[in-house]
Amino acid sequence: MLEDTLDIQTGDGAMETFVYRPDRGGPFPAVFFLMDAPGIREELRDMARRLATVGYLVLLPNLYYRAGRDTLYGADVLTAGSPDHTRMRAVRTKMTIPPVMDDVAAMLAFVDARDDVRPGPIGCHGYCMSGPYALAAAARYPDRVAAAASFYGTWLVSDAVESPHLTLGQAKGELYIACAEHDDLAPLPMVDELRRLFDASGARGELEIYPNVHHGFGFPQRPVYDKLAAERHWQRLLALYRRNL
Repeated sequence: MLEDTLDIQTGDGAMETFVYRPDRGGPFPAVFFLMDAPGIREELRDMARRLATVGYLVLLPNLYYRAGRDTLYGADVLTAGSPDHTRMRAVRTKMTIPPVMDDVAAMLAFVDARDDVRPGPIGCHGYCMSGPYALAAAARYPDRVAAAASFYGTWLVSDAVESPHLTLGQAKGELYIACAEHDDLAPLPMVDELRRLFDASGARGELEIYPNVHHGFGFPQRPVYDKLAAERHWQRLLALYRRNL
């Protein structure tokens, strides 16, 4: 396994990005792994490594780079009222889809310039806040994003002008949307509405509800981690990328 920490230049500065790839057998299909709200941490790095071991070059960008290099948070980042939670929310609440799509464009240019990346389609998946980003990327770059997945994505149907439900039909790639049965950030009535809109959009793919689990079930360090559901999510993700990349 080879690992690098590199800066990808965007219109707004240097985006710190963690790159993982096998040490032999390239070139590899590229996969963009978009972080959840608590930000970059070893837990996400381990997940990126797992993806790389099966033959992908994985980019894990720090999407909070516009707020500076100190956007790394401690274990209490999800504890409401803690200093790290307050710091994180100050950055998170300013995140919108359009600048992240510019970041995806910079990532596409980055992988296109590398000899160890297989030319052509890429995959993109995101968790929590980045579920909408992954789906938006499939719509914004339909000729490049051949597969996109959202895992317990937040507010996939909203009044925002860039709400991802509005552009589902623009994606050419296969989409996979995984929702937790218990999720205050994507309650079941919203999921039901999303399913209706997804079916009406003509987009290829699937929306699946994971029963008896909570938002964040795929992260091993979370109290709500569910091993069976987490392994199912890996099965679905790897199969999605295997079919399309």
